[in-house]
Amino acid sequence: MRKYLKEITREQLVAFAWSIWPFVVACLIFLGVQFASSHASLVEYYYSNGIYPVLSSVFSSVSSQMPLSLWDLFWVAGVFMILYGIYFVLFSSAKWSWFLLRIFQMAALLYAFFYLVWGFNYFRPKIESRLGWEILKSDEQIFRVTLDSLITQTNKSYCPISPADYTAVDQLIEESYANNKDVLGINYPNGTRRTKTMLFSSLFAMSGVSGYFGPFFNEVHLNNYLLPIEYPYVLAHEKAHQFGITNEAEANLASFIVCTTSSDQRLQYSGYVNLLVYFLSDASAFKDVKEYVKKIKKPVILDLRFQRAHWQGLQNKTLDKMQTAANNAYLKTNHIEAGVMNYNQVVDLVIGWIHQQSLNLKQQKK
Repeated sequence: MRKYLKEITREQLVAFAWSIWPFVVACLIFLGVQFASSHASLVEYYYSNGIYPVLSSVFSSVSSQMPLSLWDLFWVAGVFMILYGIYFVLFSSAKWSWFLLRIFQMAALLYAFFYLVWGFNYFRPKIESRLGWEILKSDEQIFRVTLDSLITQTNKSYCPISPADYTAVDQLIEESYANNKDVLGINYPNGTRRTKTMLFSSLFAMSGVSGYFGPFFNEVHLNNYLLPIEYPYVLAHEKAHQFGITNEAEANLASFIVCTTSSDQRLQYSGYVNLLVYFLSDASAFKDVKEYVKKIKKPVILDLRFQRAHWQGLQNKTLDKMQTAANNAYLKTNHIEAGVMNYNQVVDLVIGWIHQQSLNLKQQKK
């Protein structure tokens, strides 16, 4: 054994260390993820309110200097590197083992980097626990009352929105986040948010993706095919992710609060009409659902019909199914048990938030 160890040169040891260190880092992060999944309060205190705000400020300040998506450019470069690596192996003396090792090393580093710069937020307590809400049990009567109120507010706030409004809308959303930082329990300003257009909007539109947050460079992305009535709501949703709100239902709730508490009617309408879609989806099981639809004003109905036709026209069913399956697996892997159904859970959160607002108002009157 000693003789064998003596035969190992220093260069070989260094080469071995260089080959395994990404996997060591990934294993340490994996252990950290397992610990975080059962220690939500520690994640909230040390990471979500400690480490992450610092990281987001650093990364967003750098990425905001670039008008293009750094993440889109990164993964495009990654695809070209993989293709070049295959070409290099096929037409040189390089071995497949060398190429595969580099692929696995990069995958391990991306896994570790993802959780370090944003992913640990998945394991923080739920928003109702963070903010001390009283949880309501699911109740059809409360749902119906809320749906009625939502339809009324949607009708009342209706107004046209134009792409020319986007710059103003972005600023108004920022102002509303600043005003609602205590309501949402977020760290504001938490860096800089420069809205970027997806480089491959048409491809993402085929799979039904209206926007996404890129954690690797702390970037907010929107699809170029977004309709004006969707723009404020989707933008506020993606910015919620930048504030460390990973849960999709919670991001939808944050978007709803930010839009509907704004004094700007464009934000209000976008907030109400996009949330109405989730409520109508849940109400579709009611025998009298058509009675609720009849209460919606014609201009709003036309907007909802156009929105549905717009995305159906862009949809590629195969890509949509693939994206949904991938997103479902991704969310379930990251502590979101409902998977893609988590988006619709905003209905219960909104009902809970409205109830909490009512309780707060009663306490203020005492």
